[in-house]
Amino acid sequence: MSMGKKLVIVESPAKGKTIERYLGEGYQVLASVGHIRDLVSPRDLPADLKKGSYGKFAVDVDNGFAPYYVVSDEKKKTVAELKKALKDADELILATDEDREGEAIAWHLLEVLKPKVPVRRMVFHEITEDAIQQAKDSMRELNMPLVDAQETRRILDRLYGYEVSPVLWRKVRQGLSAGRVQSPTARLIVDRERERMAFVSAGYWSLAAQFEADGTRFGARLVRLDGARVATGSDFDDRGQIKGVRTVLDEEAAETLATELERSAFAVAGVESKPYRRRPSAPFTTSTLQQEAGRKLKLSAKQTMSVAQSLYEQGYITYMRTDSPSLSSQAITAARAQATSLYGAGSIPAAARHYAGKSKSAQEAHEAIRPSGERFRTPSDVKGSLTPNEQRLYELIWKRTVASQMIDATGQTATITIASDKTSRGIAEFTASGTVITEPGFLQAYEESTDASRYADEASSDAAAGDARLPEVKQGDPLGLAELERKDHATTPPPRYTEASLVKALEELEIGRPSTYASIIDTIVRRGFVTQRGGALVPNWIAFSTIKLLEDNLGDYVDYDFTAEMLADLDRIADGELDRQEWLQRFYFGSEARPGLQSTVANLGDIDARAVNSIPVAEGVTLRVGQYGPYLEGTDADGETKRANIPEDLTPDQLTPEKAQELFAAEPVQDRVLGQHPETGLDVVVKNGRFGPYIEEALPVELDDEGKPVPPKKGKAAPKPRRASLFKAMEPESVDLETALKLLGLPRVVGVDPESGVEITARPGRYGPFLSKGEDTRSLDEEDQIFSITLEQAVEKFAQPKYGARKAATALKEFDADPVSGKPVKVRDGRFGPYVTDGETNATIPRGEDVEGITFERAIELLQLKREKGPAKKPVRKAAAKKPAAKKPAAKTAAAKKPAAKTTAAKKPAAKKPTAKPAPTSDAS
Repeated sequence: MSMGKKLVIVESPAKGKTIERYLGEGYQVLASVGHIRDLVSPRDLPADLKKGSYGKFAVDVDNGFAPYYVVSDEKKKTVAELKKALKDADELILATDEDREGEAIAWHLLEVLKPKVPVRRMVFHEITEDAIQQAKDSMRELNMPLVDAQETRRILDRLYGYEVSPVLWRKVRQGLSAGRVQSPTARLIVDRERERMAFVSAGYWSLAAQFEADGTRFGARLVRLDGARVATGSDFDDRGQIKGVRTVLDEEAAETLATELERSAFAVAGVESKPYRRRPSAPFTTSTLQQEAGRKLKLSAKQTMSVAQSLYEQGYITYMRTDSPSLSSQAITAARAQATSLYGAGSIPAAARHYAGKSKSAQEAHEAIRPSGERFRTPSDVKGSLTPNEQRLYELIWKRTVASQMIDATGQTATITIASDKTSRGIAEFTASGTVITEPGFLQAYEESTDASRYADEASSDAAAGDARLPEVKQGDPLGLAELERKDHATTPPPRYTEASLVKALEELEIGRPSTYASIIDTIVRRGFVTQRGGALVPNWIAFSTIKLLEDNLGDYVDYDFTAEMLADLDRIADGELDRQEWLQRFYFGSEARPGLQSTVANLGDIDARAVNSIPVAEGVTLRVGQYGPYLEGTDADGETKRANIPEDLTPDQLTPEKAQELFAAEPVQDRVLGQHPETGLDVVVKNGRFGPYIEEALPVELDDEGKPVPPKKGKAAPKPRRASLFKAMEPESVDLETALKLLGLPRVVGVDPESGVEITARPGRYGPFLSKGEDTRSLDEEDQIFSITLEQAVEKFAQPKYGARKAATALKEFDADPVSGKPVKVRDGRFGPYVTDGETNATIPRGEDVEGITFERAIELLQLKREKGPAKKPVRKAAAKKPAAKKPAAKTAAAKKPAAKTTAAKKPAAKKPTAKPAPTSDAS
């Protein structure tokens, strides 16, 4: 590289390639591939720091909350490349994203690279030639308040997770985690399920009629009887009780009334007409994009953000992490021009529309998510250049942006009231409504979706009626009754959260940042708190125990308002209104007004783990969340304790007292004796265990001198019965003695390899059935081949290249470049099954997922999860004893005026040691 070039650093290779086209000669663009360093795990601290104030969190809580950062192993090569490029540069330009995360990445780069050349910060919210040129002309210094806010968030989450998670490990289950945003999010889902569990359904009936006037038939529904409103679903509370004064029809009343009405005369009692007007929705923010992509495109929040990131980095849309719905003057001009071009000059209002956000703590003054450039590319313009999901998401963003600058949809809404002759219940009144859209306005381009309603049956019938064409009638006109339908209804509990409705609730409560909702939802699913069933988020019983413990003992830390307050404080730090060190001091150590996290956790006292993990189901029946899963416990009429397992597919709201009794009454699966082993004479039994059905050769029961059974020996000296798991295709009810003996006889000797003289065996394995010949192995296609494969077939298998090597040459599927590595993503078949790779990272495709169904978005999601997990830990080998070297003092912290967070510790972390406890995770918002 010749002298005089400027080094530009961005986060991702894809983004770098795009902006490099616009920067031209004299610039070299490299990618940091996200953060280059992070807080070290406390167990990986240098030995001399583990016992000091850094030891618990890798944050020195006693000295300004100074964090101990390290460059991760996988980023050392990247850092070396950046340092090498910096030696030949005369200027360093940090062009990471313009939000807090991007500002923090820029600061970390500055701290690690220690440039001796001028450093400037370049920011832009879209990757177009104009935007890049404008950014070059308006570069700035690093925004330290933004860095402070991000560093505070990172340290806060470390303190929260590492203080609270161990409480869950001790009292609920190992492997659980708590988080500042994660825990309140899980609480929202649990609270909704509690509402569903407490819900009492109410039944009611309704009448729907079809009337005729001048040859036109239209629908109407019964709304009043003798002047009193007829009850609908929304008139009942969640305990099944009617709210207010309503007439409730049961089946008998509905049938009697319908019989009378079928003989009655009807006339128009009134006609009301009023103007209809509907405004377009604001352009997308991160939150509304996630919601709408979930409803319309069925993309998860994580998929939406991944696809949007790719569109941004390729220069198709503006920055996708924003709380602002506002558009720049350039974007407004482009949207109005496109609407005029496509829908005519009358499709836009005389004055441009301007939108403002509702959030009290909107982060960073970004523009809304919109197509990039001063002239928007239409969906047809970009067709063929994008993947299917990118195309669909771009079209959604384009439509919403253009529609936001169009005129209102207008028309007329008419409501006809129809009255019957007097019945035994008084005069029955029906209403029919219809809307005529005279000016579609923005509806020509886009219409927003809505979340599912608990009153869906009524809403759908009303919506159908609302779209109906009503005849021209006036008060007093007679109407003919063509049809009268009796309908029975039952009220339904509030719907479970979907990703879209959860994102909406989180934003309304101001819990976390929309840009992190995807990772938060992913975390609570991966941690086992929540299961996704269809589109619904269903809490697992472990979530109930966790939230119960937190509510009872750490209530503030799952309180929605308290969580929102913390977020607002981070915004104030970003604005320079709060000092981060003082805020962390109050949060962790407390103040006169409120105790801190440290003392709150330290003074929890003795938490009754059994009470935490017990959930009452009915009188005398309790659900216990055990180490190996949930189960029911109760007492029978004789006072004896009885237990029952809970089926995995049973959701919490389905566990009613009646269902509990049904589970108790179910006959337990009995062990079945298949016969005696012909060689040992012992009983061969099929059993059901925690890990599935298996075969066991039952050991004989020893008797004492009195003929009573001797308790079996325990420990290592106790004899172990032979066991073998059933194959997946086998059913415990139908397996026979012959099959059981074959299973107990595994591994099966297929024969001796005629060339090497080594024995070949077939056996089941963790990753499927396989053949072994010494240390060499080959996978089998089906479990049944263990019994059927011949020596000739086995020799042929070993004559072929190893399974993984044979398949490596041809990819099962190929996709575009990964947004992180910039390399093509492929699906390959390997020794242990199919996997996704970009040439740098390999991620196994989970069992149960169809390879053909793997999309680009799912592929890059698996790769990212693998990167976050990091490389597999290798066991630490003990080195030969050496004379201990003299210790070097740890790097000194910076001056007290600035928190020591800005210091890079010089000491290399000690070798990682395996630990029994998983590290708590942190939220990232």
